[in-house]
Amino acid sequence: MAAVKSDPAHGPTPIAVVGPTATGKSDLGLDLAQRLGGEIVNIDAMQLYRGMDVGTAKLTIAERRGIPHHQLDVLDVTETATVARYQESAVRDVEDIRARGAVPIIVGGSMMYVQSLLDEWSFPATDPQIRAHWESVLAEGGVSAVRAELERVDPDAAASILPTDGRRMVRALEVVQLTGKPFAASAPTIGEPRWGAVIVGVDRETTTLDARIRLRTELMFERGLVDEVEHLVGVGLRDGVTAQRAIGYAQVLAMFDGEYDRAEALERTFIGTRRYVRRQRSWFRRDPRVHWVDGADPAMLDGVLRVVEGN
Repeated sequence: MAAVKSDPAHGPTPIAVVGPTATGKSDLGLDLAQRLGGEIVNIDAMQLYRGMDVGTAKLTIAERRGIPHHQLDVLDVTETATVARYQESAVRDVEDIRARGAVPIIVGGSMMYVQSLLDEWSFPATDPQIRAHWESVLAEGGVSAVRAELERVDPDAAASILPTDGRRMVRALEVVQLTGKPFAASAPTIGEPRWGAVIVGVDRETTTLDARIRLRTELMFERGLVDEVEHLVGVGLRDGVTAQRAIGYAQVLAMFDGEYDRAEALERTFIGTRRYVRRQRSWFRRDPRVHWVDGADPAMLDGVLRVVEGN
């Protein structure tokens, strides 16, 4: 078994596997866990939801190779996923894994969730009245209404948030109003990652990755995404704030509402995923701590193990 550094008082050093969607992070995480004696901690926000399996490419029980996984299926679709709540529970998972002498392998690509976990992000307070005001603007005017206001008061924040993520825009507006500062001012400074974690980024050549995204999207629709969304509607998907806006799920819901047909829902899911991948790549590439590897390299695992052993 390969070696990983360990703190005698707290346990093995965690390894974070981050990067764009569809690059091969899940397989690398599993390979590392097998080689190092690790357990997986999910850091994909939509995989927190029970029942959101096909559309999030969540590993099945059989695909997990008997390796313990944490932060999967911990929320109902009616619940709101928050970075702060994830941070608290995921920190506890990582520290419990280390205490057992196993290696935490943190896997996923939800950008702010990664930063909250690895950079000890301290979140600004909330104000129920301010939050309620912007949520009412979102409910009455849609995403375009909150986006227009955010573009006015904090254009950098508006450019950095997914165009469909109205809830995140509401939070940004709340923080700007509370602090009088841009939303980015509340973000942590990049420094030594929590626990001295080793951060590995997986990416692929753009044309190849686009083809993988296209294939993944087509397979999701073939393997029952529409049926999955229909089932989730029955257990409250439309009542949730976060889950219904996930890429793929939002497009199928719009299809149900007659906005377009299945082919258009598939195409919009592909385009939305590709756009999200560009944002992920831009975000993670700004972090100088990330050791980048090519997901198409057959020797990728060995290269990552050398990075881990050298840190």
